[in-house]
Amino acid sequence: MNAGKTLFAQIMDFLPWTTFNRYVEKYDGDCGVRTMTCAEQYRIMAFAQLTYRESLRDIEVCLGAQVGKLYHMGFRGTMKRSTLADANESRDWRIYADFGQRLIVQARNLYIKDDLGLDLSNTVYALDSTTIDLCLSVFPWAHFRTTKAAVKMHTLLDLKGNIPSFIHISNGKMADVHALDLLQPEPGAIYVMDRGYVDFSRLHSLHLAGAFFVTRAKSNMKAHRVYSVKTERSTGIICDQAIALDGFYTKQDYPVHLRRIRFKDAESGRTLVFLTNQMTLPAATICALYKSRWQVELFFKWIKQHLRIKCFFGTSENAVKTQIWIAVSVYVLVAIIKKRLNLNASLYTLLQVLSLTLFEKITLQQALTNTSDTSGQHQLNNQLILDGI
Repeated sequence: MNAGKTLFAQIMDFLPWTTFNRYVEKYDGDCGVRTMTCAEQYRIMAFAQLTYRESLRDIEVCLGAQVGKLYHMGFRGTMKRSTLADANESRDWRIYADFGQRLIVQARNLYIKDDLGLDLSNTVYALDSTTIDLCLSVFPWAHFRTTKAAVKMHTLLDLKGNIPSFIHISNGKMADVHALDLLQPEPGAIYVMDRGYVDFSRLHSLHLAGAFFVTRAKSNMKAHRVYSVKTERSTGIICDQAIALDGFYTKQDYPVHLRRIRFKDAESGRTLVFLTNQMTLPAATICALYKSRWQVELFFKWIKQHLRIKCFFGTSENAVKTQIWIAVSVYVLVAIIKKRLNLNASLYTLLQVLSLTLFEKITLQQALTNTSDTSGQHQLNNQLILDGI
């Protein structure tokens, strides 16, 4: 069935183009367009992500060297960097944001049965943000500090498959805790966050919605113990208590009991204090849940290293958001392909293979099966590969 099709064309066949065209229509993306449609813009930007292109000229030269194969890759003709630059500036970034969210829904359905290793039926999310530094003189709209520009990528990561279920791109000044206002809490789900998200009125809203949270307590938190549960100190759990808040405002913001777990890490010797509204799970599971939050940090490091979200192909806010969303959708697309083809290789290995073979006319299964996966060694060297993907 794939005879004569390049690997790139086969990858693009996994995308729901009918859905993409609906989003283009919704935002009038192709209105008045003569030379480069939104679909072709997406293909070119996806190609840039998969082959690690660093600039518009880089993309133009690379595609220009393979003119005879462009038709078989889904391109109508040669690509000019000025045309792509104009498309990135003018095509509404929400087309690619909505399309990325659609792919995220697909990927999460594929990974829904993955085991977290915590014997939980609940969906577990890790919430955090990462700052993407920009040059203030080139990106003045993203003013962050006196001499610095930046955007923030607020991400809610589904730990089953490490698929981002929610992404919001803001200016660098937006405080992390405000991301909680943008979420639609899922009853029964567990949200794992660091201390930057401790705002008791917002946490109480999560509680009222039937969701659970696990976070760390701030050192200045005022509270008193209501009762304690017996613990086994040999496991590192020093105490497991129900507490009530004592602060004038905090006890109004969160009027019901919280659970406080004090844990001493045997390896580092650090003592950590966790807060949660989940009263029934074992204390060890709560500690393991917070430890799993590190997956979102690894996700940020991974996409910054292996996708193009630090060197941008345009300077406007629209161009930056377009590139970030297409990068995320490419990450999710490769995760979908990995699951649908039942591949054992890591995403890192798949991306490395694809970066060198996109022009080849062989089947995806042939190119990606029996791939020697050296991600274990790579992980030891720089610790940027996500486990299990």
